[in-house]
Amino acid sequence: MIPEKIKKDTPMSKTHFKFMVKHFRQRDKKYPPLYKIEKTKIKEGQIVLDYGCGPGSYSIAAAEVVGNSGKVYATDIHPLAIEEVEKRASERDLKNIETILTDCDTKLEDNTIDVVLLLDIYHDLSDPESILKELHRVLKKNGWLSVDDHHFKDDEIIGKIINIGLFKFIERKDEVFNFTKV
Repeated sequence: MIPEKIKKDTPMSKTHFKFMVKHFRQRDKKYPPLYKIEKTKIKEGQIVLDYGCGPGSYSIAAAEVVGNSGKVYATDIHPLAIEEVEKRASERDLKNIETILTDCDTKLEDNTIDVVLLLDIYHDLSDPESILKELHRVLKKNGWLSVDDHHFKDDEIIGKIINIGLFKFIERKDEVFNFTKV
């Protein structure tokens, strides 16, 4: 059952966010984001939504994969995340990233996204059912939802996504779980 009123997430403190950015920079050196992006279904020319993008590690890697003929929407609840993604995109002269500040509603048209990334964020969602409903709405009929969250066991991730009845588990590639719309 989808709740009538969506619970509102609130952004972490600025200090916590800045700490997270430093941590992710170190993580990205050891584990380049492109490695995880290669486990998703992203291809050149596609439209991608990176939901809960944080400082944009995966958004930037996805933008490089989709190229100039594709587009990446990077969404986050934190204004500093939006600023960081825009800064990183500008530094790399990437023109195919658009940021969206939101806690659920992306304002994107129905059935427009080829691949949704939900990477390292599911555990932070206060109302995952509403988020999954929104992601399902914007995803194309043959689109993909790629999920990774090391806070859960493998069967927990699959269960949390498929139990809502909107997605079907298709495959696992290392730590990334790929789903399609039901």
